[in-house]
Amino acid sequence: MTPPPAAPADAPKKSKAGRNLPAAIAVAVVLAALIIAVLLFAPKWWYLVVGVAMVVASWEVIKRLREGGFAVPVIPLLVGTAAIIASSWQWGTSGVLVALVATVLVTMVWRLLSQGLNAAPVNFLPDLAASVLVLLWIPVLASFGAAMVLQDHGSQRVFTLMIVVACSDIGGYAAGVLFGKHPMVPAISPKKSWEGLAGSLTFGIIGGICCVVFLLDNRWWVGAILGAVLVVCATLGDLVESQVKRDLEIKDMGSLLPGHGGIMDRLDSLLPSAFIVWAVLTALL
Repeated sequence: MTPPPAAPADAPKKSKAGRNLPAAIAVAVVLAALIIAVLLFAPKWWYLVVGVAMVVASWEVIKRLREGGFAVPVIPLLVGTAAIIASSWQWGTSGVLVALVATVLVTMVWRLLSQGLNAAPVNFLPDLAASVLVLLWIPVLASFGAAMVLQDHGSQRVFTLMIVVACSDIGGYAAGVLFGKHPMVPAISPKKSWEGLAGSLTFGIIGGICCVVFLLDNRWWVGAILGAVLVVCATLGDLVESQVKRDLEIKDMGSLLPGHGGIMDRLDSLLPSAFIVWAVLTALL
């Protein structure tokens, strides 16, 4: 039997998770440096960073949905994404709600009349449902991550979000690679294991406690609650995106970030986590 061809010597090294690990690390370092610089020296520019990232992420998802047969309208969703983030800056959660409802109404009419006045739209309900999903999944959840920067110790709250999510990812990756033997939900994400979830919980709770105590100068148990709830939510958010990609029969939402995929591929756990951090810290601090 002829042996399989060997990989080229200069081929990029991939992790057990199937990623180009050096490229992924380099991109992560650059993104982390950008976030740290903005939050330390120009925190109000955080809204611009979030807004640009969410428009790109929305475009990635819209493009994939359209490739998958969903006729989601491009212009209303991209303009609505920007409007939801901007409304959060000006009017808080009330602004987000108004911008969301306005965008949904425009999207309904846009899709209704997209084939002219003499033809009924095809697949109106699935397309409208996919459009609303994009709005709720990306700009609405992201608005909570943006709004935290305007609260007391705003930069520290955003740092808490980033650090705890990073701890969860690192703990889950390390435990999954070293000890992962029992798949958690193989039908949705075969590479996720219960051992990885345990690692995420351990690192996430430790990260939550450290952030709340040292960055926010508050009680340790708030950090423990934050870490545990965030890890569960981040894991579920990752699984949701995995199922969406499975339905669309794609590996990544985009290709903008080498070693990571697209912007949306890095936001799968951050977006629901942004709401959790905002809610827990608003309620308990």
